[in-house]
Amino acid sequence: MAYIPPHMRHTKDPQRPSPVPEMIVPKFNRKLSLGSSKHNADISGKIVYADPAIHRWFICGLDNDSSTPSVRFVEFSDDPVEHKKSTTINLARDNDKLCGNTPRSPWESIAENVWPDVLSACNIVKNEMEEKPTMVARFGHHLFRESDILSLENAKEGQVAESALSPLRRCFYTGVPPTYMGKIVNEVVPKIGVGFVENKDIYHVKLSDGTRQITCKCTVKEDQKLHLYKVELNSVRHMVADMLCVHKNLDLRLALCSKSTLSALSDDEMDSIRILINSAIPDPEVKGGLRWPMGKSYSGDYTIVGVWHNEFKSYKSPSLKLKVRNVDRFIFKTGTGEATIEINLKLRRLVSEIQDGEIDIDSIYNGFKDNLRLIWDHFLSWES
Repeated sequence: MAYIPPHMRHTKDPQRPSPVPEMIVPKFNRKLSLGSSKHNADISGKIVYADPAIHRWFICGLDNDSSTPSVRFVEFSDDPVEHKKSTTINLARDNDKLCGNTPRSPWESIAENVWPDVLSACNIVKNEMEEKPTMVARFGHHLFRESDILSLENAKEGQVAESALSPLRRCFYTGVPPTYMGKIVNEVVPKIGVGFVENKDIYHVKLSDGTRQITCKCTVKEDQKLHLYKVELNSVRHMVADMLCVHKNLDLRLALCSKSTLSALSDDEMDSIRILINSAIPDPEVKGGLRWPMGKSYSGDYTIVGVWHNEFKSYKSPSLKLKVRNVDRFIFKTGTGEATIEINLKLRRLVSEIQDGEIDIDSIYNGFKDNLRLIWDHFLSWES
């Protein structure tokens, strides 16, 4: 697994012209009905895309010239579990589409490139779903498989552009170091005007009946048994914008996602779910924090496919909600798991303002730019 560290992404070699990658705008043509149980998900069942789902990938924070920096790939120390998806990189023909290659600030360029898709995705969801989606900013690293980037590193000068067109499998890894979490809690929280709300310790038990996967949200009671308080379908992604942020420690993902609470389960289904939840045993020594006795990992049509232990603090203001969490995940099917620190920032007002139509769109857009400036200034870098 290889990662492009931001401080190694920019080289000034006058003897070697740099390729200019273009903004990637693949739209995933997924045959998914929002009311259907047939979702396009990865092996863990947690990634689901709507039809249509928009996915952009581009570079931001470049110098104000006509070239893109050369890059070097180095080994990434962690081993993310998240499924790697295929994407095609195309070379730029119009440098104005490169985020940061204009006198504008990086956050203004991001806003200009992403805004049309934000509006489109919000309006599509408004017409097809009753529940409002949320816009979330996530922070992490873009990772590529080592086998996929060898052709880029070994390509001759005239072949770099052609090599960049080949499909690259990549993922967005959201794990961050403890030093970054400390900066967010101790320095950023007081600056951005969010107040502490609560500490929470919950478990997400992932179940499958062969046609769909659901998430059971639980807390632990005094008798060390789980208390089930919500059953949801997996989150659906309607729009994803991935940004590789040059000169920053972290990269950025903006995602428009929706969740649906399941309230029409049959008595037999609920009985099967309760049997699985009641037989869970909290155990801090195992991945995911829960284990089941032999032969108790399935009931009726449902089988346990994964478990997440989430411990988080939340902070909020009228326009933002920040979550700082420790997550311990385990996927039963693959027998893999990992514990990570993750930071999520929810833009609370954005979707409602767009869908309600009570505020003029220019004002909403200016607020969106302000949020991106806050993210650029406070959430993408830290001192080790």
